[in-house]
Amino acid sequence: MTNTALELFCTRIVDAGRLTQDDVRELAREILPDGIMGRDEADLLLALDRAVADTHEGFSAFVTAEVVNFAVYGERPTGIITREMSAWLAASIAGRKGPTALGSRIAMEIVREAETSDEALIAFALKAKSALAKNTADKTAACSTGRLPCAA
Repeated sequence: MTNTALELFCTRIVDAGRLTQDDVRELAREILPDGIMGRDEADLLLALDRAVADTHEGFSAFVTAEVVNFAVYGERPTGIITREMSAWLAASIAGRKGPTALGSRIAMEIVREAETSDEALIAFALKAKSALAKNTADKTAACSTGRLPCAA
């Protein structure tokens, strides 16, 4: 089932090129007041994360909580990440270029929260975490050597 309001929200945010705190509030209170209800909604939010670099920190917290809640408690069997669910999660989180920082966080939180997770998702989460740590270390090294501007 398509959530037209969520699609319109995502289109507006992509066009604006940024997602503000007010946008996060709107998303939580008006667009998804009952949380994520289907995989298509999770897919849209994960795609939005990849499409917009300038997002308020509350977006990551909201999306993480909602995707974890949906995957672990909203799907049956409750608390168990099946092979089929694992395949969908890994594909949706990775997109075409691999997981973002948010995607890595979501994968790790799902594995942590679920009673049982398919081994493929566990491996995916560990690989995503490792890649994120390496990327962060590379950026830190480049910053200290002057190859990248450092944040103040």
